[in-house]
Amino acid sequence: MPEESYTVQICGLTRQLPLFEVAPHTKIAIFNMLGDTQVIEAVADELARRLPRNADALMTAEVKSIPLAHALSVRMGIPYVIARKTRKPYMIGAQCVEVLSITTGAPQKLWLDGKDQGLVQGKRIIIVDDVISTGSTLVGMRKLIETAGGEVIAEAAVFTEGNDPNKWQNIVAIGNLPVFLD
Repeated sequence: MPEESYTVQICGLTRQLPLFEVAPHTKIAIFNMLGDTQVIEAVADELARRLPRNADALMTAEVKSIPLAHALSVRMGIPYVIARKTRKPYMIGAQCVEVLSITTGAPQKLWLDGKDQGLVQGKRIIIVDDVISTGSTLVGMRKLIETAGGEVIAEAAVFTEGNDPNKWQNIVAIGNLPVFLD
């Protein structure tokens, strides 16, 4: 049986996203840009044009949006910071925030390495993600930035997700992925 998919246009590129059942009678399109250099470069070009130019740094959560944060960093001439999902032994003076993951129902921790705190404290930060579905990772990154003394000035993603067109209107996004209900 062929895999179900959803066709999207991303900055002039066409991609087939596999559909994945996340709950009975509910499917989402899975977007994974890791290794898709064409998509990363095209999205970075578009988002760089649409994001505020007065930012001091970008922040993203590991893992899938790291290549996009890097590409945006190059285009915008500002550094990027990774909010880690696990604390590594080499992270000295790390700060941590905890949020409830709506997707898993479990607490999720995000860590800011002590070496990166100077890139956030007193700085204007743009949050970057691949897909914003529930917003729990956004909440965590906002808390992490505020805890470190920074200010969130914009939030960006390749896609928002959901069937409410007004839910993510404050996000600078390339498009929206629907939730498929049977």
